[in-house]
Amino acid sequence: MSESFKARLQSDLTDAIRERDGVRSSTLRMVLTAVSNAEVAGKEHRDLTDDEVMAVVVKEAKKRREAADAFIGAGRTELADKEQAELACLEGYLPKQLSDEEIDAVVAEAVAATGASGMKDMGKVMGVVKPKIGDQAEGGRVAAAVKKALA
Repeated sequence: MSESFKARLQSDLTDAIRERDGVRSSTLRMVLTAVSNAEVAGKEHRDLTDDEVMAVVVKEAKKRREAADAFIGAGRTELADKEQAELACLEGYLPKQLSDEEIDAVVAEAVAATGASGMKDMGKVMGVVKPKIGDQAEGGRVAAAVKKALA
């Protein structure tokens, strides 16, 4: 059996520490802490599946992207650069992200399949699109594409 995703993150952390890669080691420590927090959340400790660990990584990447955007908006480029460096490290673990054109194609197919005719059908379309796209695109990007298609 191949090593789990969490074990891969831990071994990559060890490598980053050995190589004195500060950004990578701090980013991986942060992700592993988030994974540990998710494992102890709830009534009892449990080990997360690889998919659940991936969901934690996706969530952490989203936080970095949003923080970088906020820092850029506030003119704090040095803090934005730090967030973007952490995001770049996390993106190495994420599935390949779909382009806007690929998302639009999946959305157009879903709109046709559901017979959606307006914004009132957004939930129906999202219900079809989200399983097809999975972690290959952020929810906000998908929702924007659905809104554009239904407008």
